[in-house]
Amino acid sequence: MTSAVDPVSRRRASCSSSQHCCCCCCCAPKEDSVFCCLALLGTNNMGRLDALRQFNLLKWLREERQSRKLILFIVFVALLLDNMLLTVVVPIIPSYLYNLDESTDVVLKNNTLSQHGPPGAFNSIVSLYDNTLRSSGSNRSTDPVPSALAATELPQNSSSCPQSTKKLHNENVKVGMLFASKATVQLITNPFIGPLTNRIGYQLPIFAGFCIMFLSTIMFAFSSSYALLFLARSLQGVGSSCSSVAGMGMLASVYTDDEERGHAIGIALGGLALGVLVGPPFGSVMYDFVGKTAPFLILAFLAVFDGALQLFVLQPTKVEPESQKGTPLLTLMKDPYILIAAGAICFGNMAIAMLEPTLPIWMMETMCARKWQLGVAFLPASISYLIGTNIFGTLAHKMGRWLCALIGIMVVGISIICVPFATDIYGLILPNFGVGFAIGMVDSSMMPIMGYLVDLRHVSVYGSVYAIADVAFCMGFALGPSIGGSIAESIGFPWLMTIIGIVDIFFAPLCLFLRNPPGQEEKIAILMDTNCSMKTRSYSTQGTYYQGENMDPEYDDYD
Repeated sequence: MTSAVDPVSRRRASCSSSQHCCCCCCCAPKEDSVFCCLALLGTNNMGRLDALRQFNLLKWLREERQSRKLILFIVFVALLLDNMLLTVVVPIIPSYLYNLDESTDVVLKNNTLSQHGPPGAFNSIVSLYDNTLRSSGSNRSTDPVPSALAATELPQNSSSCPQSTKKLHNENVKVGMLFASKATVQLITNPFIGPLTNRIGYQLPIFAGFCIMFLSTIMFAFSSSYALLFLARSLQGVGSSCSSVAGMGMLASVYTDDEERGHAIGIALGGLALGVLVGPPFGSVMYDFVGKTAPFLILAFLAVFDGALQLFVLQPTKVEPESQKGTPLLTLMKDPYILIAAGAICFGNMAIAMLEPTLPIWMMETMCARKWQLGVAFLPASISYLIGTNIFGTLAHKMGRWLCALIGIMVVGISIICVPFATDIYGLILPNFGVGFAIGMVDSSMMPIMGYLVDLRHVSVYGSVYAIADVAFCMGFALGPSIGGSIAESIGFPWLMTIIGIVDIFFAPLCLFLRNPPGQEEKIAILMDTNCSMKTRSYSTQGTYYQGENMDPEYDDYD
Protein backbone atom coordinates (compact mmCIF):
# COMPACT_ATOMS: atom_id res chain seq x y z
CA MET A 1 0.00 0.00 0.00
CA THR A 2 1.61 3.24 -1.20
CA SER A 3 1.56 6.18 1.16
CA ALA A 4 1.14 9.73 -0.10
CA VAL A 5 4.31 11.82 -0.11
CA ASP A 6 4.09 15.20 1.55
CA PRO A 7 4.84 18.06 -0.94
CA VAL A 8 7.19 19.75 1.52
CA SER A 9 9.09 16.48 1.98
CA ARG A 10 9.35 16.16 -1.80
CA ARG A 11 10.87 19.65 -2.04
CA ARG A 12 13.31 18.89 0.75
CA ALA A 13 14.36 15.67 -0.96
CA SER A 14 14.86 17.60 -4.18
CA CYS A 15 16.99 20.17 -2.38
CA SER A 16 19.14 17.52 -0.74
CA SER A 17 19.85 15.85 -4.08
CA SER A 18 20.59 19.14 -5.87
CA GLN A 19 24.15 20.08 -6.65
CA HIS A 20 23.42 23.71 -5.69
CA CYS A 21 22.10 22.96 -2.23
CA CYS A 22 23.05 26.20 -0.52
CA CYS A 23 19.72 27.58 0.61
CA CYS A 24 16.47 26.38 2.06
CA CYS A 25 14.36 28.70 -0.15
CA CYS A 26 12.84 25.78 -2.04
CA CYS A 27 11.97 23.80 1.05
CA ALA A 28 10.75 26.57 3.29
CA PRO A 29 7.25 27.95 3.39
CA LYS A 30 6.53 30.87 1.09
CA GLU A 31 6.79 33.48 3.81
CA ASP A 32 10.36 32.33 4.70
CA SER A 33 11.74 32.07 1.17
CA VAL A 34 12.54 35.79 0.87
CA PHE A 35 14.67 35.73 4.00
CA CYS A 36 16.50 32.63 2.78
CA CYS A 37 17.39 34.29 -0.54
CA LEU A 38 18.64 37.40 1.24
CA ALA A 39 20.85 35.21 3.40
CA LEU A 40 22.25 33.57 0.26
CA LEU A 41 22.95 36.97 -1.30
CA GLY A 42 24.72 38.15 1.85
CA THR A 43 26.86 35.02 1.92
CA ASN A 44 27.91 35.52 -1.70
CA ASN A 45 28.78 39.18 -1.07
CA MET A 46 30.89 38.27 1.95
CA GLY A 47 32.74 35.78 -0.21
CA ARG A 48 33.44 38.44 -2.78
CA LEU A 49 34.72 40.82 -0.09
CA ASP A 50 37.02 38.11 1.23
CA ALA A 51 38.33 37.60 -2.29
CA LEU A 52 38.95 41.33 -2.69
CA ARG A 53 40.83 41.45 0.58
CA GLN A 54 43.30 38.97 -0.83
CA PHE A 55 44.40 41.57 -3.38
CA ASN A 56 44.72 44.55 -1.08
CA LEU A 57 47.73 46.80 -0.69
CA LEU A 58 49.31 44.89 2.19
CA LYS A 59 49.33 41.64 0.22
CA TRP A 60 50.88 43.40 -2.74
CA LEU A 61 53.53 44.90 -0.48
CA ARG A 62 54.32 41.48 1.00
CA GLU A 63 54.79 40.01 -2.45
CA GLU A 64 56.84 42.96 -3.70
CA ARG A 65 58.89 43.40 -0.54
CA GLN A 66 62.10 42.26 -2.23
CA SER A 67 61.49 44.32 -5.37
CA ARG A 68 64.14 46.81 -6.38
CA LYS A 69 61.39 49.13 -7.57
CA LEU A 70 59.87 49.29 -4.09
CA ILE A 71 63.28 50.11 -2.61
CA LEU A 72 63.58 52.86 -5.22
CA PHE A 73 60.14 54.19 -4.23
CA ILE A 74 61.14 54.37 -0.55
CA VAL A 75 64.28 56.35 -1.39
CA PHE A 76 62.19 58.56 -3.70
CA VAL A 77 59.75 59.43 -0.89
CA ALA A 78 62.57 59.99 1.62
CA LEU A 79 64.29 62.47 -0.70
CA LEU A 80 60.95 64.10 -1.50
CA LEU A 81 60.23 64.71 2.19
CA ASP A 82 63.74 65.94 2.93
CA ASN A 83 63.75 68.48 0.11
CA MET A 84 60.20 69.65 0.68
CA LEU A 85 61.21 70.49 4.24
CA LEU A 86 64.41 72.03 2.89
CA THR A 87 62.64 74.40 0.50
CA VAL A 88 59.25 75.01 2.13
CA VAL A 89 60.94 77.40 4.56
CA VAL A 90 62.50 79.50 1.76
CA PRO A 91 59.51 81.87 1.34
CA ILE A 92 58.38 81.58 4.98
CA ILE A 93 61.48 82.35 7.04
CA PRO A 94 62.50 85.78 5.61
CA SER A 95 58.98 87.18 5.98
CA TYR A 96 58.38 85.49 9.34
CA LEU A 97 61.63 86.75 10.88
CA TYR A 98 61.02 90.24 9.53
CA ASN A 99 57.55 90.28 11.10
CA LEU A 100 59.00 88.89 14.33
CA ASP A 101 61.63 91.64 14.54
CA GLU A 102 59.15 94.37 13.65
CA SER A 103 56.67 93.14 16.25
CA THR A 104 59.40 93.08 18.89
CA ASP A 105 60.46 96.63 18.04
CA VAL A 106 56.88 97.91 18.24
CA VAL A 107 56.39 96.19 21.61
CA LEU A 108 59.55 97.83 23.00
CA LYS A 109 58.54 101.20 21.58
CA ASN A 110 55.03 100.91 23.01
CA ASN A 111 56.37 99.92 26.43
CA THR A 112 58.64 102.97 26.41
CA LEU A 113 55.90 105.36 25.29
CA SER A 114 53.38 103.94 27.75
CA GLN A 115 55.53 105.22 30.61
CA HIS A 116 55.10 108.81 29.35
CA GLY A 117 51.71 108.75 27.63
CA PRO A 118 48.18 107.86 28.63
CA PRO A 119 47.68 104.24 29.76
CA GLY A 120 46.23 101.89 27.21
CA ALA A 121 47.29 104.08 24.30
CA PHE A 122 49.02 101.24 22.47
CA ASN A 123 47.28 97.94 22.95
CA SER A 124 48.01 96.37 19.61
CA ILE A 125 50.94 95.46 17.48
CA VAL A 126 50.80 96.04 13.78
CA SER A 127 52.62 93.50 11.67
CA LEU A 128 53.96 95.73 8.92
CA TYR A 129 54.17 92.92 6.45
CA ASP A 130 51.06 90.95 7.31
CA ASN A 131 48.99 94.13 7.85
CA THR A 132 47.21 92.42 10.75
CA LEU A 133 46.52 93.49 14.33
CA ARG A 134 47.68 91.42 17.28
CA SER A 135 47.05 92.04 20.98
CA SER A 136 50.23 92.62 22.95
CA GLY A 137 48.69 91.39 26.16
CA SER A 138 49.68 94.51 28.14
CA ASN A 139 47.77 97.54 29.42
CA ARG A 140 44.41 96.18 28.34
CA SER A 141 41.96 99.08 28.23
CA THR A 142 38.92 100.14 26.35
CA ASP A 143 40.28 103.64 25.81
CA PRO A 144 40.49 104.48 22.14
CA VAL A 145 43.91 104.95 20.56
CA PRO A 146 44.54 108.64 19.84
CA SER A 147 44.46 109.00 16.09
CA ALA A 148 47.40 111.39 15.73
CA LEU A 149 49.70 109.35 17.94
CA ALA A 150 48.61 106.09 16.33
CA ALA A 151 49.29 107.47 12.88
CA THR A 152 52.77 108.50 13.99
CA GLU A 153 53.86 105.36 15.81
CA LEU A 154 51.91 102.61 14.03
CA PRO A 155 52.23 103.21 10.30
CA GLN A 156 49.64 101.58 8.14
CA ASN A 157 51.03 99.29 5.48
CA SER A 158 48.82 99.89 2.49
CA SER A 159 51.02 97.97 0.06
CA SER A 160 53.18 94.87 -0.01
CA CYS A 161 56.36 96.96 0.34
CA PRO A 162 58.01 96.64 3.78
CA GLN A 163 58.36 99.95 5.61
CA SER A 164 61.90 99.42 6.92
CA THR A 165 64.13 98.65 3.93
CA LYS A 166 67.33 98.90 5.97
CA LYS A 167 66.08 96.39 8.52
CA LEU A 168 65.00 94.08 5.72
CA HIS A 169 68.45 94.38 4.13
CA ASN A 170 70.03 93.38 7.44
CA GLU A 171 67.95 90.18 7.47
CA ASN A 172 70.29 88.69 4.82
CA VAL A 173 72.89 87.46 7.30
CA LYS A 174 70.33 86.21 9.82
CA VAL A 175 68.35 84.27 7.22
CA GLY A 176 71.53 83.00 5.55
CA MET A 177 72.91 81.59 8.81
CA LEU A 178 69.61 79.86 9.55
CA PHE A 179 69.48 78.27 6.11
CA ALA A 180 73.16 77.26 6.28
CA SER A 181 72.79 75.54 9.66
CA LYS A 182 71.14 72.47 8.14
CA ALA A 183 73.86 71.93 5.56
CA THR A 184 76.62 72.65 8.10
CA VAL A 185 75.35 70.01 10.52
CA GLN A 186 74.83 67.60 7.63
CA LEU A 187 78.39 68.29 6.50
CA ILE A 188 79.71 67.34 9.94
CA THR A 189 77.49 64.25 10.22
CA ASN A 190 78.13 62.71 6.78
CA PRO A 191 81.68 61.41 7.44
CA PHE A 192 80.28 59.35 10.31
CA ILE A 193 77.15 58.09 8.53
CA GLY A 194 79.03 56.77 5.48
CA PRO A 195 81.30 54.30 7.33
CA LEU A 196 78.42 53.48 9.69
CA THR A 197 76.31 52.17 6.81
CA ASN A 198 79.20 49.89 5.82
CA ARG A 199 79.12 48.37 9.31
CA ILE A 200 75.39 48.08 10.08
CA GLY A 201 73.74 48.26 6.65
CA TYR A 202 71.39 50.80 5.14
CA GLN A 203 68.05 49.98 6.78
CA LEU A 204 68.66 51.36 10.27
CA PRO A 205 70.23 54.67 9.17
CA ILE A 206 67.47 55.48 6.68
CA PHE A 207 64.80 54.76 9.33
CA ALA A 208 66.67 56.87 11.88
CA GLY A 209 66.63 59.64 9.30
CA PHE A 210 62.85 59.43 9.12
CA CYS A 211 62.48 59.70 12.91
CA ILE A 212 64.74 62.75 13.13
CA MET A 213 63.05 64.39 10.15
CA PHE A 214 59.64 63.96 11.77
CA LEU A 215 60.85 65.61 14.97
CA SER A 216 62.37 68.50 13.02
CA THR A 217 59.13 69.05 11.09
CA ILE A 218 57.08 69.24 14.29
CA MET A 219 59.56 71.72 15.76
CA PHE A 220 59.27 73.94 12.68
CA ALA A 221 55.49 73.90 12.99
CA PHE A 222 55.37 75.17 16.58
CA SER A 223 58.59 77.21 16.96
CA SER A 224 58.09 80.94 17.41
CA SER A 225 61.64 82.16 18.06
CA TYR A 226 64.83 82.35 16.02
CA ALA A 227 66.67 79.99 18.40
CA LEU A 228 64.09 77.21 18.09
CA LEU A 229 63.91 77.61 14.31
CA PHE A 230 67.71 77.39 14.18
CA LEU A 231 67.62 74.20 16.28
CA ALA A 232 64.92 72.64 14.06
CA ARG A 233 66.91 73.45 10.92
CA SER A 234 70.10 72.00 12.42
CA LEU A 235 68.29 68.84 13.51
CA GLN A 236 67.04 68.40 9.97
CA GLY A 237 70.68 68.18 8.86
CA VAL A 238 71.22 65.01 10.91
CA GLY A 239 68.09 63.35 9.53
CA SER A 240 68.92 64.39 5.99
CA SER A 241 72.40 62.91 6.28
CA CYS A 242 71.00 59.55 7.37
CA SER A 243 68.34 59.48 4.64
CA SER A 244 70.41 60.63 1.68
CA VAL A 245 73.62 58.68 2.35
CA ALA A 246 71.84 55.43 3.21
CA GLY A 247 69.30 55.86 0.40
CA MET A 248 71.86 56.46 -2.34
CA GLY A 249 74.11 53.71 -1.02
CA MET A 250 71.19 51.28 -1.01
CA LEU A 251 70.34 52.10 -4.63
CA ALA A 252 73.96 51.69 -5.72
CA SER A 253 74.07 48.27 -4.02
CA VAL A 254 70.84 47.13 -5.66
CA TYR A 255 71.54 48.48 -9.15
CA THR A 256 75.07 47.34 -10.04
CA ASP A 257 74.84 47.88 -13.79
CA ASP A 258 76.07 51.39 -14.63
CA GLU A 259 73.23 52.24 -17.02
CA GLU A 260 70.54 50.88 -14.68
CA ARG A 261 72.12 52.68 -11.76
CA GLY A 262 72.08 55.97 -13.63
CA HIS A 263 68.42 55.49 -14.51
CA ALA A 264 67.48 54.54 -10.92
CA ILE A 265 69.40 57.43 -9.37
CA GLY A 266 67.77 59.74 -11.91
CA ILE A 267 64.36 58.59 -10.69
CA ALA A 268 65.39 58.99 -7.05
CA LEU A 269 66.65 62.48 -7.80
CA GLY A 270 63.21 63.06 -9.25
CA GLY A 271 61.97 62.84 -5.65
CA LEU A 272 64.52 65.48 -4.72
CA ALA A 273 63.40 67.56 -7.69
CA LEU A 274 59.73 67.16 -6.83
CA GLY A 275 60.43 68.29 -3.27
CA VAL A 276 62.29 71.32 -4.58
CA LEU A 277 59.45 71.91 -7.06
CA VAL A 278 56.57 71.72 -4.59
CA GLY A 279 58.29 73.19 -1.53
CA PRO A 280 58.53 76.95 -2.20
CA PRO A 281 55.10 77.52 -3.82
CA PHE A 282 53.45 75.17 -1.33
CA GLY A 283 55.06 76.98 1.59
CA SER A 284 54.31 80.48 0.33
CA VAL A 285 50.65 79.81 -0.53
CA MET A 286 49.96 77.95 2.74
CA TYR A 287 51.76 80.62 4.78
CA ASP A 288 49.90 83.46 3.08
CA PHE A 289 46.40 81.97 3.31
CA VAL A 290 46.52 79.46 6.21
CA GLY A 291 49.50 80.22 8.44
CA LYS A 292 52.99 79.03 9.32
CA THR A 293 51.99 75.82 11.10
CA ALA A 294 49.87 74.19 8.37
CA PRO A 295 52.56 73.30 5.78
CA PHE A 296 54.77 71.64 8.39
CA LEU A 297 51.92 69.53 9.78
CA ILE A 298 51.20 68.25 6.26
CA LEU A 299 54.87 67.34 5.87
CA ALA A 300 54.77 65.55 9.22
CA PHE A 301 51.91 63.40 7.90
CA LEU A 302 53.99 62.56 4.82
CA ALA A 303 56.87 61.59 7.11
CA VAL A 304 54.62 59.17 9.02
CA PHE A 305 53.61 57.52 5.73
CA ASP A 306 57.25 57.07 4.71
CA GLY A 307 58.17 55.68 8.12
CA ALA A 308 55.35 53.13 8.02
CA LEU A 309 56.45 52.02 4.55
CA GLN A 310 60.03 51.62 5.72
CA LEU A 311 58.96 49.58 8.74
CA PHE A 312 56.92 47.21 6.60
CA VAL A 313 59.30 46.79 3.68
CA LEU A 314 62.83 47.28 5.03
CA GLN A 315 62.12 45.95 8.55
CA PRO A 316 65.03 47.84 10.15
CA THR A 317 65.51 45.57 13.16
CA LYS A 318 68.83 43.82 12.48
CA VAL A 319 72.40 44.98 12.04
CA GLU A 320 73.40 43.84 8.54
CA PRO A 321 76.98 44.80 7.62
CA GLU A 322 78.31 44.74 4.06
CA SER A 323 79.82 41.44 2.90
CA GLN A 324 83.16 43.11 2.09
CA LYS A 325 85.19 45.90 3.66
CA GLY A 326 84.91 49.20 1.83
CA THR A 327 87.66 51.61 0.88
CA PRO A 328 88.56 53.99 3.75
CA LEU A 329 86.95 57.40 3.57
CA LEU A 330 90.28 59.26 3.52
CA THR A 331 91.47 57.19 0.56
CA LEU A 332 88.36 58.12 -1.39
CA MET A 333 88.79 61.78 -0.47
CA LYS A 334 92.32 61.73 -1.94
CA ASP A 335 91.07 60.42 -5.28
CA PRO A 336 91.28 63.41 -7.67
CA TYR A 337 88.49 62.14 -9.93
CA ILE A 338 86.08 61.75 -7.01
CA LEU A 339 87.04 65.25 -5.88
CA ILE A 340 86.28 66.72 -9.33
CA ALA A 341 82.87 65.02 -9.38
CA ALA A 342 82.20 66.24 -5.84
CA GLY A 343 83.29 69.75 -6.82
CA ALA A 344 80.84 69.77 -9.72
CA ILE A 345 78.02 68.86 -7.32
CA CYS A 346 79.16 71.51 -4.83
CA PHE A 347 79.54 74.49 -7.17
CA GLY A 348 76.49 73.59 -9.23
CA ASN A 349 74.25 73.60 -6.17
CA MET A 350 75.97 76.56 -4.53
CA ALA A 351 74.32 78.85 -7.07
CA ILE A 352 70.77 77.92 -6.06
CA ALA A 353 71.88 77.83 -2.40
CA MET A 354 72.93 81.47 -2.62
CA LEU A 355 69.74 82.34 -4.46
CA GLU A 356 67.35 80.86 -1.87
CA PRO A 357 67.91 83.22 1.09
CA THR A 358 68.77 86.35 -0.91
CA LEU A 359 66.27 86.34 -3.79
CA PRO A 360 63.12 86.72 -1.59
CA ILE A 361 64.68 89.67 0.26
CA TRP A 362 65.79 91.27 -3.02
CA MET A 363 62.27 90.80 -4.42
CA MET A 364 60.76 92.43 -1.33
CA GLU A 365 63.15 95.36 -1.72
CA THR A 366 62.91 95.95 -5.48
CA MET A 367 59.58 94.45 -6.59
CA CYS A 368 57.39 94.88 -3.48
CA ALA A 369 56.56 91.18 -3.94
CA ARG A 370 53.74 89.59 -1.98
CA LYS A 371 54.36 86.54 0.20
CA TRP A 372 52.98 83.99 -2.27
CA GLN A 373 55.25 85.40 -4.99
CA LEU A 374 58.37 84.77 -2.90
CA GLY A 375 57.93 81.02 -3.32
CA VAL A 376 56.38 80.99 -6.79
CA ALA A 377 59.52 82.72 -8.13
CA PHE A 378 61.39 79.43 -7.62
CA LEU A 379 58.78 77.42 -9.55
CA PRO A 380 60.55 77.63 -12.96
CA ALA A 381 63.80 76.37 -11.42
CA SER A 382 62.00 73.52 -9.68
CA ILE A 383 60.08 72.40 -12.77
CA SER A 384 63.17 72.52 -14.96
CA TYR A 385 65.20 70.59 -12.35
CA LEU A 386 62.58 67.85 -12.41
CA ILE A 387 62.73 67.76 -16.22
CA GLY A 388 66.53 67.78 -16.27
CA THR A 389 67.00 64.91 -13.82
CA ASN A 390 64.50 62.70 -15.65
CA ILE A 391 65.92 63.40 -19.11
CA PHE A 392 69.61 63.15 -18.32
CA GLY A 393 69.36 60.25 -15.87
CA THR A 394 69.34 58.01 -18.97
CA LEU A 395 70.65 60.34 -21.69
CA ALA A 396 73.85 61.19 -19.81
CA HIS A 397 75.04 57.57 -20.08
CA LYS A 398 74.78 57.76 -23.87
CA MET A 399 76.28 61.20 -24.51
CA GLY A 400 78.86 61.10 -21.71
CA ARG A 401 78.29 62.15 -18.13
CA TRP A 402 81.35 64.38 -18.13
CA LEU A 403 79.93 66.35 -21.07
CA CYS A 404 76.53 66.75 -19.38
CA ALA A 405 78.19 68.07 -16.24
CA LEU A 406 80.43 70.47 -18.19
CA ILE A 407 77.52 71.94 -20.16
CA GLY A 408 75.34 72.04 -17.05
CA ILE A 409 77.81 74.03 -14.94
CA MET A 410 78.36 76.50 -17.79
CA VAL A 411 74.61 77.05 -18.14
CA VAL A 412 74.27 77.50 -14.36
CA GLY A 413 76.89 80.25 -14.44
CA ILE A 414 75.34 82.11 -17.37
CA SER A 415 71.78 81.84 -16.02
CA ILE A 416 72.64 82.97 -12.51
CA ILE A 417 74.35 86.10 -13.86
CA CYS A 418 71.11 87.00 -15.69
CA VAL A 419 68.92 86.87 -12.55
CA PRO A 420 69.52 90.48 -11.33
CA PHE A 421 68.41 91.88 -14.70
CA ALA A 422 64.78 90.97 -13.90
CA THR A 423 62.53 93.90 -13.04
CA ASP A 424 59.47 91.87 -12.01
CA ILE A 425 58.56 88.29 -11.18
CA TYR A 426 58.02 87.45 -14.86
CA GLY A 427 61.58 88.44 -15.68
CA LEU A 428 62.82 85.71 -13.31
CA ILE A 429 61.17 82.88 -15.27
CA LEU A 430 63.84 82.32 -17.94
CA PRO A 431 67.01 82.62 -15.81
CA ASN A 432 65.54 80.50 -13.00
CA PHE A 433 64.45 77.89 -15.54
CA GLY A 434 68.01 77.75 -16.88
CA VAL A 435 69.48 77.40 -13.39
CA GLY A 436 67.18 74.52 -12.44
CA PHE A 437 67.58 72.62 -15.72
CA ALA A 438 71.37 72.90 -15.62
CA ILE A 439 71.63 71.75 -12.00
CA GLY A 440 69.45 68.77 -12.96
CA MET A 441 72.02 67.94 -15.66
CA VAL A 442 74.88 68.12 -13.15
CA ASP A 443 73.24 66.09 -10.37
CA SER A 444 71.89 63.32 -12.63
CA SER A 445 75.36 62.97 -14.20
CA MET A 446 77.62 63.20 -11.17
CA MET A 447 75.67 61.04 -8.69
CA PRO A 448 75.94 57.89 -10.87
CA ILE A 449 79.55 58.65 -11.78
CA MET A 450 80.49 58.60 -8.09
CA GLY A 451 79.36 54.98 -7.89
CA TYR A 452 81.08 54.19 -11.19
CA LEU A 453 84.38 55.63 -9.96
CA VAL A 454 84.23 53.40 -6.88
CA ASP A 455 83.53 50.37 -9.08
CA LEU A 456 86.38 51.34 -11.40
CA ARG A 457 89.07 52.39 -8.93
CA HIS A 458 88.13 51.04 -5.49
CA VAL A 459 86.03 48.43 -3.65
CA SER A 460 82.35 48.36 -4.65
CA VAL A 461 80.97 49.49 -1.29
CA TYR A 462 79.09 52.74 -1.68
CA GLY A 463 78.30 54.22 1.74
CA SER A 464 81.47 56.32 1.99
CA VAL A 465 81.49 57.62 -1.58
CA TYR A 466 77.89 58.82 -1.33
CA ALA A 467 78.77 60.39 1.99
CA ILE A 468 81.38 62.39 0.04
CA ALA A 469 78.76 63.28 -2.58
CA ASP A 470 76.42 64.45 0.15
CA VAL A 471 79.24 66.39 1.80
CA ALA A 472 79.79 68.19 -1.52
CA PHE A 473 76.09 68.93 -1.78
CA CYS A 474 76.06 70.21 1.80
CA MET A 475 79.13 72.38 1.31
CA GLY A 476 77.25 74.15 -1.46
CA PHE A 477 74.23 74.68 0.78
CA ALA A 478 76.36 75.59 3.82
CA LEU A 479 78.75 78.06 2.21
CA GLY A 480 76.16 79.40 -0.21
CA PRO A 481 73.64 80.94 2.23
CA SER A 482 76.18 81.97 4.88
CA ILE A 483 78.67 83.62 2.51
CA GLY A 484 75.97 84.73 0.11
CA GLY A 485 74.03 86.57 2.80
CA SER A 486 77.13 88.50 3.89
CA ILE A 487 78.11 89.39 0.31
CA ALA A 488 74.57 90.50 -0.54
CA GLU A 489 74.51 92.74 2.53
CA SER A 490 77.92 94.30 1.83
CA ILE A 491 78.10 94.74 -1.97
CA GLY A 492 74.58 93.88 -3.12
CA PHE A 493 72.60 91.04 -4.68
CA PRO A 494 73.66 91.66 -8.34
CA TRP A 495 77.36 91.36 -7.52
CA LEU A 496 76.71 88.17 -5.55
CA MET A 497 75.09 86.55 -8.59
CA THR A 498 77.95 87.70 -10.83
CA ILE A 499 80.62 86.22 -8.54
CA ILE A 500 79.06 82.76 -8.25
CA GLY A 501 78.32 82.72 -11.99
CA ILE A 502 81.97 83.39 -12.86
CA VAL A 503 83.14 80.72 -10.38
CA ASP A 504 80.89 78.12 -12.04
CA ILE A 505 82.07 79.03 -15.55
CA PHE A 506 85.74 78.70 -14.54
CA PHE A 507 85.17 75.34 -12.80
CA ALA A 508 83.36 73.71 -15.75
CA PRO A 509 86.47 72.72 -17.82
CA LEU A 510 87.67 70.45 -14.99
CA CYS A 511 84.92 68.00 -15.98
CA LEU A 512 87.08 67.08 -19.00
CA PHE A 513 89.19 64.93 -16.66
CA LEU A 514 86.15 62.69 -16.04
CA ARG A 515 85.96 61.76 -19.73
CA ASN A 516 88.09 58.61 -19.37
CA PRO A 517 89.26 58.09 -15.78
CA PRO A 518 91.89 55.35 -15.28
CA GLY A 519 91.11 52.34 -13.13
CA GLN A 520 92.59 49.14 -11.79
CA GLU A 521 93.24 46.64 -14.57
CA GLU A 522 91.27 43.82 -13.01
CA LYS A 523 88.34 46.15 -12.29
CA ILE A 524 88.32 47.40 -15.89
CA ALA A 525 88.30 43.82 -17.15
CA ILE A 526 85.27 42.99 -15.04
CA LEU A 527 83.37 46.14 -15.96
CA MET A 528 84.13 46.07 -19.69
CA ASP A 529 83.91 42.33 -20.42
CA THR A 530 80.56 41.81 -22.12
CA ASN A 531 80.80 38.06 -21.63
CA CYS A 532 81.13 38.39 -17.89
CA SER A 533 78.61 36.06 -16.27
CA MET A 534 78.28 38.06 -13.07
CA LYS A 535 74.64 38.58 -12.22
CA THR A 536 73.10 41.77 -10.94
CA ARG A 537 73.40 41.93 -7.21
CA SER A 538 70.08 41.18 -5.59
CA TYR A 539 68.64 42.64 -2.46
CA SER A 540 66.61 41.17 0.33
CA THR A 541 65.01 42.82 3.31
CA GLN A 542 67.09 40.57 5.51
CA GLY A 543 70.13 42.47 4.23
CA THR A 544 71.90 39.55 2.46
CA TYR A 545 73.66 40.37 -0.79
CA TYR A 546 74.70 37.81 -3.40
CA GLN A 547 76.98 38.12 -6.36
CA GLY A 548 78.23 35.64 -8.91
CA GLU A 549 76.96 32.37 -10.35
CA ASN A 550 78.49 30.02 -7.81
CA MET A 551 76.27 31.26 -5.03
CA ASP A 552 72.65 30.35 -4.61
CA PRO A 553 70.77 33.61 -4.10
CA GLU A 554 67.65 33.79 -2.01
CA TYR A 555 66.13 36.24 -4.48
CA ASP A 556 66.87 36.85 -8.12
CA ASP A 557 66.97 40.18 -9.90
CA TYR A 558 63.76 42.07 -9.31
CA ASP A 559 62.41 44.50 -11.86
